Amino acid sequence: MIPKKEISTLEDIKSMVDAFYEKVRKDGLLKNIFNEKIEERWPDHLEKMYKFWQTVLLEEHTYFGSPFVPHARLAVGKEHFDRWMQLFSETIDERFYGKKAEKAKWQGNKMAEIFHTKIKYHQHSSVSSIL
Repeated sequence: MIPKKEISTLEDIKSMVDAFYEKVRKDGLLKNIFNEKIEERWPDHLEKMYKFWQTVLLEEHTYFGSPFVPHARLAVGKEHFDRWMQLFSETIDERFYGKKAEKAKWQGNKMAEIFHTKIKYHQHSSVSSIL
């Protein structure tokens, strides 16, 4: 069992991200989506995620970019975001406690909601433009 701690360093962020994506890469619902999109670029993806969460949770501005763009055309639905959020919250709860852990779960949930809404919009507007 891993002792729980507060999120306070980049190493904590890396631990969170690595543990989460280890679960994603084994998950029956999510693994194919991630592996097909990311392919052999997992080290690059993880590095982006470290920087993203370092910016969000530690307020050390190392991430620059638009997180939604790579997700815009994924063929995913609410069940995928629900599973993503379940694994994300589970990972945080297993390893961390405190305000930053709660902020990570809140932020993850907000991102899942927004991404799902935007993807649904893109999927609907693509279908409408064909008709």
